[in-house]
Amino acid sequence: MTKEVKIGTATLYLGDCRDVLASLPRVDLMLTDPPYGIGIDGQKESVNRNPKHNRKAHDFLGWDNETPERLVFELLRYKSAGQIVWGGNYFTDKLPHPTKGWLFWDKGQRGLTMSDGELAWTSFDFPTRAYTLNRVALQEDGGTEHPTQKPLRLMTWCLGLVPDARTVCDPFMGSGTTGVACAQLGREFIGIEREPRYFDIACRRIEQAQAQGTLLEPDAAPVPEQAGLEL
Repeated sequence: MTKEVKIGTATLYLGDCRDVLASLPRVDLMLTDPPYGIGIDGQKESVNRNPKHNRKAHDFLGWDNETPERLVFELLRYKSAGQIVWGGNYFTDKLPHPTKGWLFWDKGQRGLTMSDGELAWTSFDFPTRAYTLNRVALQEDGGTEHPTQKPLRLMTWCLGLVPDARTVCDPFMGSGTTGVACAQLGREFIGIEREPRYFDIACRRIEQAQAQGTLLEPDAAPVPEQAGLEL
């Protein structure tokens, strides 16, 4: 059963994105980070000499055991004018390719157990763009509320690439970072999450961001005349 919560300019759904997306109107942008199917849906607590590298413990819930089915990616494209899908290299058999406009998050770290960076597939016809941000930036967001949480500054940068996207949907909302970025940039947001614990976290974070109002300006894209992508 789907639960709907309205928080200011955000509408959040607790439920299966396949069911919810089918009933939603078309939005300007899908900005999302689906499960990669690599089993990293939880993590053990890690305490380091440098507290910036500490990691919270998260239960393994099984949602990252496989990638979403092809129908989900078809819905993403059908229900939006443009798409940015993190982890696009894991979904090459389900997304249209080739695409010119890849995004690359350079995590500012080399040779660790985690990847040096992550790729996002986009539907846009623009040169590949890179954004360097050390993963410890998650500590600026209050630490990880979700095991695969993206930094707020990264999602803000993504939104800055598509300034005309006034309505944004994240069908794999997790702890709500995309919704927080939308709140701080004055965008309307629709979020969908199937895990109740992460849905509750997202509601809290987005409610706090909505209460603070518009605070941020998106980080500038490398070439100003190419920063704004037409929908």
